[in-house]
Amino acid sequence: MSRFCRPDWRSRSAALMLLPVCALLGGCMADQPRPLDGINRQLEASGSGNRAPSLSGRWLALITSRGNREVIDLVDLESGRPVPMAGLNRPDAEPLAVSVDGSGRRLALIRQRDGRTELVLHRLDVGASEPIAITPAGVPEQVALSADGRILAVQVSREGHSQIDLITLP
Repeated sequence: MSRFCRPDWRSRSAALMLLPVCALLGGCMADQPRPLDGINRQLEASGSGNRAPSLSGRWLALITSRGNREVIDLVDLESGRPVPMAGLNRPDAEPLAVSVDGSGRRLALIRQRDGRTELVLHRLDVGASEPIAITPAGVPEQVALSADGRILAVQVSREGHSQIDLITLP
């Protein structure tokens, strides 16, 4: 037998030492992030320009372009179905940012309406929106609603500087 065909005890030892490492890596690789193909296809088909996603529990809120205007969509990820948005998507307002709470009953949004940028809290259970005053005055840019729907974090521009305001909700 030539020396090139003869197994060497050192190469066998090295291979045996690598087996647990390969097994560990293989186990870790199995838990890699995976796309949710079904819901991703539905989102793609629902409209173009999906943006500004907010995910809380089983709820996904996002801004979608439909035709020549943008609207806010809320999707129940468990059923894969959109939720009716009574009283929210006004024809005279353009949504800029959205956030949903963990129950899917409250949405915080920033929209442009009548030349103003406003912060709004929308309650799906009653189909009503109410503006939220920002004090001291500023222009809201981004919004995040806590999972329990009781605290808003709002990025506000004041005199060219961005600040974060926390607002408690009733």
